[in-house]
Order: sequence, then C-alpha cells, then structure tokens
Amino acid sequence: MINFLKSEQHAKTVDDPKEIDEAYKYWRFHIMFTMYIGYAVFYFTRKNFSYVMPAMIADLGLDKADIGMMGSLFYITYGCSKFFSGIISDRSNPRFFMGVGLIISGIINILFGFSSSLLMLSILWILNAIFQGWGWPACSKLLTTWYSRSERGFWWALWNTAHNVGGALIPLLIGYITLHYSWRYGFIIPGIIAIFVGLFLCWRLRDKPTTQGLPTIGHWRKDSLELAHEGEDLKLNHNEILKKYVLTNKYIWLLAFSYTLVYIVRTAINDWGNLYLTEQYNYSLITANSALSLFEVGGLMGSLVAGWSSDKIFGGNRGPVNLIFSIGIFLAISALWLIPVGGFVLQAACFFTIGFFIFGPQMLIGMAAAECSHKNAVGAATGFVGLFAYMGAALSGYPLALIMTEYQWTGFFTVITAASAAIGLLLLPFLKAQSSQHTSDTIIYSQS
Repeated sequence: MINFLKSEQHAKTVDDPKEIDEAYKYWRFHIMFTMYIGYAVFYFTRKNFSYVMPAMIADLGLDKADIGMMGSLFYITYGCSKFFSGIISDRSNPRFFMGVGLIISGIINILFGFSSSLLMLSILWILNAIFQGWGWPACSKLLTTWYSRSERGFWWALWNTAHNVGGALIPLLIGYITLHYSWRYGFIIPGIIAIFVGLFLCWRLRDKPTTQGLPTIGHWRKDSLELAHEGEDLKLNHNEILKKYVLTNKYIWLLAFSYTLVYIVRTAINDWGNLYLTEQYNYSLITANSALSLFEVGGLMGSLVAGWSSDKIFGGNRGPVNLIFSIGIFLAISALWLIPVGGFVLQAACFFTIGFFIFGPQMLIGMAAAECSHKNAVGAATGFVGLFAYMGAALSGYPLALIMTEYQWTGFFTVITAASAAIGLLLLPFLKAQSSQHTSDTIIYSQS
C-alpha cells in the first residue's frame, strides 16, 4: 500500500483522564462534522447523473437503454469497489483514503462534463465508481472506532443523514444549473467542490483513537458490548478474520440479500422518479426534482428515528426496527402506484414517506453488518453487503429499463413493490438473532 495511505502506528498512551476526555470530545465532534460534509459531497459527484438525465437524453440523443446501461455499469463497479476498498480500508488511514478518493472523483466529474461520446462517458463513469467506493468503508471504520455500541445507533443515523442532505441539495443545484446553463456544468461544478472538500478531509480527519494516544472507545465509555467486540479472537490474522466473520457468516449473507432488495427500491425511486413525474404528469424538471428532494428529506428523518429507536427502545437490537420500516416501504410504494387521483402534493408526500421508510433499513443493515463482524473487519463486512446492495442498484438500471420498455410504468411498480415485500421476509430472522440483554462476554449475533 502507498505509504501515506497506511494506518498509523499507535501513539504513546495518554495517562491523564481529563486530557483523554477532552481529546475524545474534541475529535468525535470534528470527525463527525468532517466526514458528514465529505460524504454529502461524494453524493454530489455521483447522484448528479440522475438529475441531468432528461437533459442529457435531449442533448446527446441517448435513450433509456443507454442511460440504464451506464447506471448499471456504475453500480456494479461501485459495489465491487466498496467490497475490495473495504478490505483495504481496514488497514488504511481513513483520513487520506476518503480524501484522496473524493479528489479523484471530482477530477473525473470535470472530465465527464467535457465529454460527449457514449463510450467516453461510460468509461469515465466507471472510473468514477471505483473512487466513489473509497468513501463508505472509511466512514464505517471511523464510526465503529470513535463511537461505541450503546450509542452507535444515534451517531450512525446522524452521519447517515449526509446521504439525504447531499441527495436533497443536489437535485436543486443541478436543476438550477441545467436550467440556466447546461447539464455539463452539473458535473463540472460538483467536481470542483469535491476537490476542495477532499483536501479538507485530508486535513481534518484522523485515524483510530489509539493512533492519537487514546484508549479504545470501549474502554473510554466502559461499554461492555463494545469491549466484548474489541476483544474477540485477537490472535486471528486478517485473512482468518475475513473468512470467519464475513465470508462464512450466515447473518452477513442474510443482510447482504436484504440489502440487494432495499437498493432495488431505493435506486429505482431515486434514479427514475423524476422521469416518472415528467413523463406521466408533464411536470417540469425543477418541479419533479423538488419531489425527489422530499424523498431525501423523508430519508433524513427516517434515519434519525430508526437509529434512535434501535438504541433507546430496542436496546441496540436493529432487527425489530428493520422489520417495521420494511412494512412501511411496501405500503408507501403501493400508495404511490395506486393513488386514484394525481396531484403534486399527494405524490410529493408519497416520495417523502418512501424516503422515510427506505433509509431506515438502508442505514441499519450496514450498521448491523459492522456489528456482527469482527472489529478489524468492519470495512470488509460493510463493503461485502455494499457489494450486494449495488448489485440491486444495478438491477434498477438496464434490467429495469428493459422491463419499462416492455411493460411501461406498470412493470416498474410491479418490480419494486414485490422487492419491498420480500425485504421484510429476509429480515424476520433478526427479530430473535440478538437479545437486548447482552452481558460483557457476549458477542453480537453469536458465531457458530
């Protein structure tokens, strides 16, 4: 690994309890703030594609199949990148891993804005997907090393709203840029923003607490569940950890398959929602993108509610919240499809409700993967389920475009309604997979 990307060595331990408390409070705030801004801008440089789609189709003479193919190639590459980058990130310094990834993504976006041929656009978008995969694993590592199990639901949910802030701002920004200038600036301007924010990440993020001379988060908070997680199988090497706690972990596989379905629904609504509103109801691009912004606003609120309730109501058990939210997804999708009377307010309310319920499992499944894996394989575990998530996202690209070509929007809603119903079935085993009354010698989701 390039030297500056390697994880730092442990620093000399600080002995003064007051100094430890002050350092933890300072860095927990600044790390959360920095990676929140950083991940929101990662969204600027990948979701901009969805919101300029109608303008690109009109300007370059592309069709739905072309756009769907580019989307599928991006999601497949991104999913693979999340997995392999996750393996690497477990031994890397998230400070530079995340920052450099965002800088390169910004450069690629600028080049994309100057391109016109389908081939070149596809190549650049695939390259962008590779470096987009450097964001999530770094964040999951920071969230599991600086925030403990008993509080992580809230902190992970707070960070997860970066998805929604980025997702809510980008359609408005892109809609304004496309209307007044060109779709090309919808890539160039976010690319420039990403370069500056990437430099900010390299400056302000830090590695694990132990590299700052601090005790682990479990020792600092005296969190028995976290101490148990930190102490499991310390003698295993990295490959043994990967095999035991990720590749042969039955709970990781269940989470991975449920994540596939969550991302089929989420990506289908996010990527095709504005086209649905412009085609079916003749809304302007700005009006349609406004409804999509409410999808992200709903997601922001849903993430916070899901994280808080899993901590406070269910004692750290993510299973019941996931199941409740999966039922909500099915009902909200059905409402958008079957409402007898159109109207922007009602449709926007449906997008808000879908966002509220879809981002609960979107956040909790990733967190559950981190918590049922080894402490030193968090990036690999979240990257593995992320790989399956973006296989689902890929299915929402070209394959879903083919279904829409044959069966129009009825086919679209049939697919995502069936997927939303299946999410709950896959998550049922997690209702009893974890007791809320763990003791210090208990590991989350016991390994066989």
